[in-house]
This record gives sequence, C-alpha cells and structure tokens, in this order.
Amino acid sequence: MATRLDGKALSEKLKKRCALESAALREAGTEPCLAVVLVGSDPASAVYVKNKKKDCEESGIRGESYEMPDTAEPKELFALIDKLNGRGDVHGILVQFPLPAQFDARAVLMAIDPKKDVDCFHPENVGLMTQGAPRFLPCTPAGVMALLDEYGIDPLGKECVVVGRSDIVGKPMAMLLLRRHATVTVAHSRTPDLARVCRRADILVSAAGKLGLITRDMVKQGAVVVDVAMNRTADGKLKGDALFDDIEPLCSYITPVPGGVGPMTRAILMQNTLTAAHGGKL
Repeated sequence: MATRLDGKALSEKLKKRCALESAALREAGTEPCLAVVLVGSDPASAVYVKNKKKDCEESGIRGESYEMPDTAEPKELFALIDKLNGRGDVHGILVQFPLPAQFDARAVLMAIDPKKDVDCFHPENVGLMTQGAPRFLPCTPAGVMALLDEYGIDPLGKECVVVGRSDIVGKPMAMLLLRRHATVTVAHSRTPDLARVCRRADILVSAAGKLGLITRDMVKQGAVVVDVAMNRTADGKLKGDALFDDIEPLCSYITPVPGGVGPMTRAILMQNTLTAAHGGKL
C-alpha cells in the first residue's frame, strides 16, 4: 500500500516555523502583514479567504481582508491595490481569483507591486524564477516540492510527467522539477495517448482539474502520484484528478485529496509573506 503524502501535517509544521520567524521579525520592529482582496460572492473563494485568515493567525502574520461586491468597477480595485502597494506596513498582497467578468485578470496581476506579489504570478517574479534567482516561489508547485522533500523523494534523474499547462501550476511545476535535475514532460488535453505518456513517469503530477482523469492504466508500479486538482463532485465532496482507490495499490507514494497539496499551498503563501517582510530574499 502506498505511503500517503500528508500535506496537512507538514503544513502545520511549516506554520509553526513561520510563527517563530514572525515573532523574531516583530522583535526587530517589523510586523509581517498579508492583505487579501475578495471581489464578488463566489462561495469557494470566500472559503479560501477564510482559511487564509486562519493561516495568518496561526503563522503570526497580521491578515487584512478587503471585500468588494460583484458590481465593483475595475477602477475601484485598482485604487485599492495602488493604496496597498504604497503602504510600507503591508508586505504581501493577494487578490483572490476568479474575478467577476468585468475585470481583466492579467491587468490586475500586473497592478500588484512585484515585491508584494506573494502568489508569484507577476511576470517579473515568473521571470526571476525561470532564471534561477527567485524572489518568491509559486505556492502550489513549491508546496509539492516541499512535500517531496519531506518524504525524501529526490527528483534528480527521475522521469516526471506534469499533466496540465496552466501558468499557475503546470508550467511552474515543470520549472521547479527541472531545477532539481528531473527529466520533465508537460502533457495536456491535446497530448496523443496520454496514458502512455503518464506510464513513463516516476513522479506523476496531475493538475488538469478533470475528475477521474488519472486511471489505473496510466500509472506504473511504484510511481509517486501527486494530485494537485480539487474537483467538486455532484454530492459536494472534494476529489482530485486521480481515481484514488484504483491507483493507490500501484503507487509508492500518493497525495490524498483533500489533505495533500491544498494545505501546502496555503503554508507556502505564509512563507512567501515572511520572505516579503524580509525584503524579498529567499
């Protein structure tokens, strides 16, 4: 039976470390602060913001929440971001996505000061990461790498397949694995014979957001499977891309959903906020 990669337990450990670091920063005269902006009434986004507020409390970080209605105009959000950019006591800014239809998501990301972009979405931060000199690391991919490290899974020389090519997870996930000397294939919806490609993987990371995508015939014996996706079933349960019960007997390690990558994403966000409070030095 596979060993489950327990993201919940590791995230708690990381937040305790963050709390100690936060205390040291406060003693030195800096109170780390994360500002979270929620636009609209998306229920899932509201839950995420609530969880991030709890994470801040547990990590010794001052959390500020700003809420705007679905009808908010882009100029109102840009004015708020500009104000937060100019505040020296705010170290991280996070705008919760998705945004209502009237907003240009890219323009919103570009408006955030790169030194406060703790999600690591701004092109400047993506470029620094690509060049191997990151200011921050993208939260979900960095959370995956922290989980692998916690369990002694070294990507060096391994064949890794990342399913999904999003700017938020798929592409940066491939980049972080490459930095650790893995051989990386990025697969997606137009990859011919996806099952054959996935079966090559020593480490298979699925971030496609498609319930039931990863099946038993796509996983080789002894593979490490990291399921990044969070899909909601018809009865309201949270599931990943993988058919967990079917593939677990084949795996050496596997992440549960929930309780795997999700908590790690939020813990890395706390770490990035502290990095910003230190002046953006990893």
